[in-house]
Amino acid sequence: MTVLILSGVLVLVLGGCVCVVWASRGGPRWVRAVSAATLGAGELVRRRNRNDRRQDGGQESSLGD
Repeated sequence: MTVLILSGVLVLVLGGCVCVVWASRGGPRWVRAVSAATLGAGELVRRRNRNDRRQDGGQESSLGD
């Protein structure tokens, strides 16, 4: 079940990346909409990670060292 969910997420991510490239080359309206959603989701993830680092004091975890 987990493999199926991760495969679905992977397909969505790859499809979003394809739409971003296609939209940059002037694709149809629906491709530009999917591209905007993909870029917006990426920006949200980036902001969340940036906020998490600030709360940790900017220090990396040393669990794997």
